[in-house]
Amino acid sequence: MEAPVVNIGILTKKNVSFILNDEYIHVETASFLKGKQRAVWRNGKILFRSKLYTELFFEPTNKTASFDLKEVTIGVDFHWQRKEDQRFRGALNLIAGADGIIVINQLDIEEYLTSVISSEMRATASKEFLKAHAVISRSWLLAQIEKNSRLANKKNYKSSFQDEEQLIKWYDREDHAIFDVCADDHCQRYQGITRASTPIVEEVISETRGEILMSDSTICDTRFSKCCGGVTEKFEHCWEPIPHTYLTTVRDHTEKNVPDLTNEKEADQWIRTSPEAFCHTTDKSILSQVLNNYDQETTDFYRWQITYTQDELARLIHRKTGYNFGKILDLIPLKRGGSGRIEQLQIVGSLLTYTIGKELEIRRSLSESHLYSSAFVVDKGELINGIPSRFTLTGAGWGHGVGLCQIGAAVMGTKGYNYKQILSHYYQGATIEKHY
Repeated sequence: MEAPVVNIGILTKKNVSFILNDEYIHVETASFLKGKQRAVWRNGKILFRSKLYTELFFEPTNKTASFDLKEVTIGVDFHWQRKEDQRFRGALNLIAGADGIIVINQLDIEEYLTSVISSEMRATASKEFLKAHAVISRSWLLAQIEKNSRLANKKNYKSSFQDEEQLIKWYDREDHAIFDVCADDHCQRYQGITRASTPIVEEVISETRGEILMSDSTICDTRFSKCCGGVTEKFEHCWEPIPHTYLTTVRDHTEKNVPDLTNEKEADQWIRTSPEAFCHTTDKSILSQVLNNYDQETTDFYRWQITYTQDELARLIHRKTGYNFGKILDLIPLKRGGSGRIEQLQIVGSLLTYTIGKELEIRRSLSESHLYSSAFVVDKGELINGIPSRFTLTGAGWGHGVGLCQIGAAVMGTKGYNYKQILSHYYQGATIEKHY
């Protein structure tokens, strides 16, 4: 059985400059093109070579053909956001969208995975860690394609709840209606062949070809994040309230006892200390396996701290939420998940009290980009006329914490665990099956 084809959304722009490095077939005109090209969005259409189109498709004439895209934004809305030129294999699809030209790369899923492994982490990582990541990247993508197919028939699907007292919202992949997956950290980091693959990455993809994680005859939705902070999170605390038995609370250590971090007192003690965990490491040789150069700008992911003055926090929350709370009087965790991540946070202001959730909405509301995680405790500074002068957030982990912890898994690989042991640690009860 052949590997499925995947459509990856790269970017949306009004003007798209690209270079066809090899000969491509322009399907709409059945002509052969090569070299520099430019497409311009004009009144809901694509202007290309003096003609208007709703869609353009460029088919490669051979398997090694590639195209370049200029100034692709990576790390969108994260603290390392930047632009870089990128190179891709496979077909190029341009679709006229409401806000610009949607650029899509179409290629074989195994080719895609070779890039994801090279983009998500260093090829210097242990082979067993890379094999584990290949399996979960493949599983996650196929699970999303299945899920999007199911949701296409559910017009009433909602990913938020809002009233006068609260906004509970989760951010998932349902907005990707035109393509299967996006190229940035919102889905899986994919940068084409910009990050050159190595023999070991190609070996890993070949050795795990078609392998996926299954649970109860269903492809596992294998989420992963950079650092769980010592305990992984349950799926339902970050996304829709549907438990996944294989995405549960797991102590990231040989010690299996998990503290009750839904309890405020225990969460406070856990976050303010640094318990032993696979992901609790400062070993640069291990961190460099997982973290690209711009990721390594982050040095305090296991336990971190940030302080805002009253004015800084009040302005930030007003700008990010759209609500004027006045002076911020308190930040109160109302509900935590099993990793200590806050699912519902009450913001108490002099003009308004309002509750926000879930974890990503909280992280976006309390940072210019994203807080490292929503697993944090709050300390208030000196009171001036009853108003805190500053707020200090002390937190744990980097990302949502659900599923595989990349830094923890890298440590496990270095310690001699094989990829099946790594997967069974983070996705308990799931089994590996060969899909194609």
